[in-house]
Amino acid sequence: MTLWLAVPLALLLLVIVLVMSSSIHFHFRLCRIGKDDRIEFDIKALFGLVKFHYELPKLIYEGIARGVRVKLEESGIAPVTREADSVERIDDETLRDWRDKLKEALQATQGLKRWMKNLLSHVRITRLDWSTDFSLGDAAYTATATGALSGLKWGLVGWISRYVRLQRSPRMFVVPVFRDDELCFSTEAVCTGKLPVSSVFYAGIQLLWRVIRVKGGLSRWIRLLKNKS
Repeated sequence: MTLWLAVPLALLLLVIVLVMSSSIHFHFRLCRIGKDDRIEFDIKALFGLVKFHYELPKLIYEGIARGVRVKLEESGIAPVTREADSVERIDDETLRDWRDKLKEALQATQGLKRWMKNLLSHVRITRLDWSTDFSLGDAAYTATATGALSGLKWGLVGWISRYVRLQRSPRMFVVPVFRDDELCFSTEAVCTGKLPVSSVFYAGIQLLWRVIRVKGGLSRWIRLLKNKS
């Protein structure tokens, strides 16, 4: 009996160790060429046994009042495979709803901002490439804007590096296209990284503890999760 009990426990312990020693890998790609936009986001976990792919093949701006219409394509390989496409509109009402939910989450959690910073500090960025080609229709204006855009991009990278760890120097490219009387713009950003499962597990326990310490925090979070749509 002791041996039959020890073997399953040993296997269970081995699985737990393997899971906790693994990482969640992610890949993000944003591409805009002319009027064509595409955003892709991939997540892999448990040594590739769990995979999710999210894609935004369309971003259509419909004016200030109607906002932006997006099409989301989702697919995955997991214990439960799910495939779904949806079209949503992001307008002023959507942004106000997001703001209200964020405010509710902050009030229902003790130190949510600090918790988020601690979690992001464990993110490792293994690749960050961002190239941009553009023309303002005038050679002088294009040359001047090249330096400003390059500084803006490096400033953004510096701000990101305050929260996550860059394991490799980013590659930033700004290429001026000298075309008279012709406006053009194209950009592509690729970011890959990983987050240890152990850090996610520990952060989940911390989040639950921070929520419980706030009066009514757990019930407010349950309500937020039910109304996430």
